[in-house]
Amino acid sequence: MSGYASLRLAFSAACLGALVYSPVVAAQSAATTAQSITLGPSGLPLPRFVSLKSGRVNSRVGPGANYSVDWMYMKAGLPMEIIQEFDTWRRVRDADGSEGWINQSLLSGKRTAIVSPWQRGKDAKINLLNSPQDGARVVAIIEPGVMGSIKSCNGQWCEMTFEGHTGWLAQSLVWGAYPGERVKD
Repeated sequence: MSGYASLRLAFSAACLGALVYSPVVAAQSAATTAQSITLGPSGLPLPRFVSLKSGRVNSRVGPGANYSVDWMYMKAGLPMEIIQEFDTWRRVRDADGSEGWINQSLLSGKRTAIVSPWQRGKDAKINLLNSPQDGARVVAIIEPGVMGSIKSCNGQWCEMTFEGHTGWLAQSLVWGAYPGERVKD
C-alpha cells in the first residue's frame, strides 16, 4: 500500500472515530436504543417474564444438560425473568436474584407474579382491590411473597388471582411485570 493510501485510511478512521464518539451521535444512539426492544435469538424480547411449567425444574450453572445442577425449583408457576438465550436454554433470574440456566421446554408464557418479595419477613400487608384505583374496596389482604396469576396489567395496575380471590394491585408491588408493561392473558 502506498504511503498516501495508508495516510488517507488513517485520516478516514480518525474522522469516523470522532463522528462515532461525538456527544450528539452518542445522544441520538442512546435515544434510539431506549426506544428499540432487544430481541434474543428466539425473536422474543429480552428480558421478559415467564413461569415454570413443572414442579421440579433444575437450574444449571451453564446452558446444557452436561452442566451441574445448581438449584432445583419445586413450585410450578413460579415467575422467572429470562435475561439471556442460548440455543434451547434460557438464563433466568428468580425473585431473589439467583440466576441459572433452564431448558426452554420447562418454561411457560403464562404470566405469574410474586407480591412484594422485597418485603418478605416484614410486617407488611398488601390490599387486593376490587378496581384499579386507590381507595377501592379491599377484596383480600395479601402477604408479601405470595404468588398469583396475572390476568392483565395496564401499565399501572395488575389484575391478579390468588387462590380464588381476584382483584387489582399496583403494578409496582409485583415481581413478574415490568413498570409500565401491558399484559393481557
